[in-house]
Amino acid sequence: MNKQKCEAIFKRFAKVDPTPTTELNYQSDFELLIAVILSAQATDVSVNKATGPLFAKANTPEKILKLGEEGLKKYIKTIGLYNAKAQNIIKTCQILIDKHHSKIPQTREALEALPGVGRKTANVILNTAFGHHTIAIDTHIFRVANRIGLAKGKTPLEVEKQLLKTIPLAYHQHAHHWLILHGRYICVARKPKCGECLINDLCEYPEKNL
Repeated sequence: MNKQKCEAIFKRFAKVDPTPTTELNYQSDFELLIAVILSAQATDVSVNKATGPLFAKANTPEKILKLGEEGLKKYIKTIGLYNAKAQNIIKTCQILIDKHHSKIPQTREALEALPGVGRKTANVILNTAFGHHTIAIDTHIFRVANRIGLAKGKTPLEVEKQLLKTIPLAYHQHAHHWLILHGRYICVARKPKCGECLINDLCEYPEKNL
């Protein structure tokens, strides 16, 4: 897709939703980190149901450590892979206390050194918490980018690099959320809602069902 068409797409996204953000509920950078770790292979709705009671009880590294791994599991047991996630969160809380004064680090290297934090999670934190121009490639963005012609890639990293190159810089900060929301509600996996799509005339998907 050429840059002119790409810019037209994001101009429309920006007009309809100027300041998109995550659908995860959080009140601090730490809460956001925990919510994003929990959201791997889980829906935002299921994460929000668990983190509401959890954050009311424990919303700092120290308080979650005090809960302990078994105590934490009681709050997140409805979320997929909760055993591994509980273990990673406890380890992450200890590292935040020991190495970062209980603050969330603002570099990719430091974030990816935290258990349960990979490139995608680091990108979400850098973008949503700190305003960095990163794009976290989840299943929605990977599908949408390849489907509509924004970026063709076989791996999330390939798609991420192409999107950063193709999308005009002015739209980098919010591109991640626009694409996630578009993939979650309009350009869905099985039967995209092309008739409701605000970019259907710009989309390069050959099987559009208008």
